[in-house]
Amino acid sequence: MSAVLHNRIRVFRAEHRLSQSDLADIIGVSRKTISTIEVGRFVPSTIIALKIARHFEVPVEEIFALEQLSDSP
Repeated sequence: MSAVLHNRIRVFRAEHRLSQSDLADIIGVSRKTISTIEVGRFVPSTIIALKIARHFEVPVEEIFALEQLSDSP
């Protein structure tokens, strides 16, 4: 079975009127890191995921969700 990590970073950024660069500066990563996480090309480390959740003052599960995919025969 494989899994896909979905995220709501873009939604949270919009609600807080933050650009990708703003959020990147706040948590200490590059803008490209935020961009690639948002579009699902990069799975963030636990530390990055926790920093994002801490910044928005929500549990990490409100931003990230794991979807299980069943493998087709």
